[in-house]
Amino acid sequence: MTLQPPPLDAFTPAERRLIARLRTPALVQAWLNRLPYNNEKPPTGETQRSFRSVVRHRTAHCLEAALSAAVILEQHGYPPLVLSFESVDKLDHVIFPYRERGRWGSIARSRDPGLHGRKPVFRTARDLAKSYFAPYVDASGCIHAFAVVDLRSEMGTYDWRFSERNLWKVEQMLIDYPHNPLPYRKAHERRWRRWYAAFMEQYPGRKPVLYPGRHRWTPLPPEFSRRGYAVEYPLPR
Repeated sequence: MTLQPPPLDAFTPAERRLIARLRTPALVQAWLNRLPYNNEKPPTGETQRSFRSVVRHRTAHCLEAALSAAVILEQHGYPPLVLSFESVDKLDHVIFPYRERGRWGSIARSRDPGLHGRKPVFRTARDLAKSYFAPYVDASGCIHAFAVVDLRSEMGTYDWRFSERNLWKVEQMLIDYPHNPLPYRKAHERRWRRWYAAFMEQYPGRKPVLYPGRHRWTPLPPEFSRRGYAVEYPLPR
């Protein structure tokens, strides 16, 4: 296992300038928020890009964003971790978790507003994971397990930072990695699913933004934070 981050001379000049500018988790989240979400549409199709390829293509989906955050913040002293969620519908999600002053926060990119970053206010990684439960529930999704993974120990000498090829090995590692159960009440899930369906029926083309604990989220990307996007909607009881 290589514990030391790669030296700065392993990066291109453009990558070094980006790393120098993005010194904190908040700055990394803001950078990712400005990148268009990678919808993996033709002709490219499915991708699992490294940090180097994300910088070149200027787009990222959830795993690509988490890996990019890990590479950048590794250079500023943060361990290169990812937090993987398992969903009941197999549509999983990956974020970058970190700790500041003993509290957990995260950096993330998603199609859904509620699955982005969290401020470093959570006592444990489990508490951080639980903050994603309600926003994860949609027509089919619901978190049932999570895992915090250190890329240094799990990926060994595999080039997950700079490779020009798709990082399918990272994706498979996360699929195979043992996850910790995140128990929930079925009735709780059903309430949120009914609420989500009713919201989508009333506001087609939008996704809910106002959830319990919303004050613990980091700022959202422009497509979700523009004026008029968030609407008041009664929360489930």
